[in-house]
Formats: sequence, C-alpha cells, structure tokens
Amino acid sequence: MNIKSLLLGSAAALVAVSGARAADVIVPVAAEPADYVRVCDVYGAGFYYIPGTETCLSIGGYVRFQYNVAGGIEDDFGVDVLRNSEGDNYQAGSVVRVRLNFDAREETELGTLRAFARVQAQNSFGAYSVDAPYRMDQGYIQLGGLTMGYTDTLWTDGDGLLTDTDLPVGDFQTNRVSYTYAANGFTAALSLEDDGTGDFAPDVVGRLAYAGGWGSIYHAGSYDEQVGGGLLTPASFTAGSGFVINNLGVIVPASATFVNGIDPNVADDGAFALKAGLSLKDLIMTDSELKVEGSYAFDPSSYSTIGLFSNARTLGTQLDLLTGTLPVEWQIGAGYKQSFGKLGFAVSGVYGETFDTFRYTTATTFTNRGSGDYYKLVGNVEYEITNNFDMLAEISYANIDYSGQGGFVDNSLDQTAGFLRFVRSF
Repeated sequence: MNIKSLLLGSAAALVAVSGARAADVIVPVAAEPADYVRVCDVYGAGFYYIPGTETCLSIGGYVRFQYNVAGGIEDDFGVDVLRNSEGDNYQAGSVVRVRLNFDAREETELGTLRAFARVQAQNSFGAYSVDAPYRMDQGYIQLGGLTMGYTDTLWTDGDGLLTDTDLPVGDFQTNRVSYTYAANGFTAALSLEDDGTGDFAPDVVGRLAYAGGWGSIYHAGSYDEQVGGGLLTPASFTAGSGFVINNLGVIVPASATFVNGIDPNVADDGAFALKAGLSLKDLIMTDSELKVEGSYAFDPSSYSTIGLFSNARTLGTQLDLLTGTLPVEWQIGAGYKQSFGKLGFAVSGVYGETFDTFRYTTATTFTNRGSGDYYKLVGNVEYEITNNFDMLAEISYANIDYSGQGGFVDNSLDQTAGFLRFVRSF
C-alpha cells in the first residue's frame, strides 16, 4: 500500500466519523415569542390586553374610611327620636368600604362590546355595626348604544347637584334594557326598566341631553307603571315601652310606627314625572361649575323620592329614618363647585314639597300627616393629599314641616349631620 492510498483512506475515515458525530447533535427548537401583557390605549389609561385576545381589561376601585356623625332628630316638643346606645341624642361611628371595578371592552363590527361589573363590601363599626358581604353593586353588558343589566336607572343619568350628598330625586338601581343614540354632543336615550312587580309591563324612562365646552343641559321623563317598593313598605318594629330599634337600625319611640310615604290605595296607579337640569362651566371663575335642577311628579312615583335624614351607620343612603323614602311632588335646587388646584369646595341646596304622607297609628290603621315642605343644605371641602389619595369633609342640615297633625312625632323635624372621609383610589 503506497502513501497515496493511505492518505486517501485516512481522509475517508475521518469524514465518516465526523458524519456519525454530526448525526448525534441535538438541534434546539426555537422558543415561541412570549405573549407579554400589552398596554391598550384605545379606551384611555389603565387598560391592558388580556393575553391571547383583543379584549382590553381595566381593574380599579378604592378603599374608603369614613367617620360619620348624625345629630338627633327633634320634634317641636323637644323629643329626640334618634339616640345612640348610651341615650345621647346623636349617633357617631366609622364605616369602611372596599370597591372593585372590572371593565372589559373590545371593538366589533357592531360597535364597542363592553362588560362592566362592580362589587363592594362595607363594614360599619359600633353599637349597630354591620359587616356587609361582597355584593354586586352593578353589572351590565353594552354593545354600541345598547345597555342590558343591573345599574343606575336612566332617570339618574347626569342628575344630582355638586356635593357628595347630591340631593337627587329617584336615585336607585334597577335591571334595565336601554338604547342611547349619540352624535355631536347630543344624546337621546330610551330605557325599559324592571319595576319588580312581576308583570310584563316595565317602567319607561326617556332622556334628551346636550353637552359642550360650556356645560350641559338635559331633560328626562318617566312612567312608573306601578308605584310600590320602598314607598309602601312599613317600618315595623317590636312594640313595648320606651325606645326600640326599628328595621332601619334606628332607635325610635316604641309607641310609634310609620308607613314609608304614600296612601297604599294608590299603589296600582301609574305615575308620570319630569326632571330637567342645566350645568354651566367656568361661568364665574376658572375651574368652577354652577348647576340648577328641578323635578315635578304628577302622582307619587318611585322616580320622585328623596331621603332627608340620616343616622351615622347609614349616612348618605336614601332613607328617611322616620317615614322611609319621602314621595316628592316637586323640587328645585342649585349647586356650585370651585377648584383651586388640590383644594376644592362645593355647596348645594334644595327646596321642595312632598305628597301627603301617612303614619301608622296601629298595626293596621294609619292617619294622614299631610304634605311636607322641606329643604336641605350641604357644604363640603375636598383636598388631594397626594396622587390617588383624597380627603373630603361634608356637613348638611335638613328640615321638614308637615301641614297636617296626627301622631306621636310632631310635624316639624330637623337634623344636622356630617362626615370626614379618606379615599385611596387605584
């Protein structure tokens, strides 16, 4: 074997060995690109794409601490009908609320598809404390201008004055199906709302509005198919001597019971109500707003009610502690709000008249107290402590005078109440 043959053989062997080793090499598979959460800026700040979808989701809410003080409600004879557990003619206590909002949106060929859910829980500490479990405060679906679900009645859209206690009429939530048409600042909406009576006929609410750089104006009308709910439910409690706690958690004279508002004989009658409001921005100063509102109901209606008095545990709710939610015939009010950087203040007030109200004298009989002339004044100061952390202090005074006689509690009632609130929003 010559040298040439040896060299050729060695080269062939080396090639064969190299090929065998090359066949044993493992080639790594390229990793799929990570699907990181992306910011969705289509609907404003705070939205992110749900991974693997084109749906944008926002999660927010707040934690709120509030300390409430509600003064005693005295009649003309000086009898206090609101006391604490120690017998003092006032109530005070702290309330903590936690709220979570979930907002999911995406674009479709039919418009924006949206699902919104709000859940919250509240703790009230003190002699009459209540730990409320998490519950659905709102939940609805929107597609374009169509809305279906549980939320505020269309009647309350854009209403209320400029303080936290905003003094609207008919402020409640309901299951509804509504449609809103919007173009160039103008909106027209129609809503069919479940009145909870169990029949096919819904309540009907319509609303027209226009908004521009100068402010906004709106007009709304409602048809209450069957008056009921809170207007007719008696505030019942155990009979006895001295004072007892009624079903609203309020200490009251044991010898007196009250009906929440109107004559039960009108329960099957439909009722119409109208409401209008005007808001003007920067009219007096920069960063100011002036608002006026008025309403009129042809008959007692769930869409024309107000709560004047409060106790510390439920301060801010629409419950009158003596007669329940008051049925309002007419009301007019105004509010003003002014901001100076981080500091702001607001004042508002309303004056109105109720329909005739009725008070139970026994478990089955009641007497007419007549209509009531009422007013309520509210003022507050707000300060932004730092980003997403605010403080609000508010005080209010309410008064009502009934035209008729008849009952343990006389016809003139008034109360001063207020709160100090801290909110951390996110």
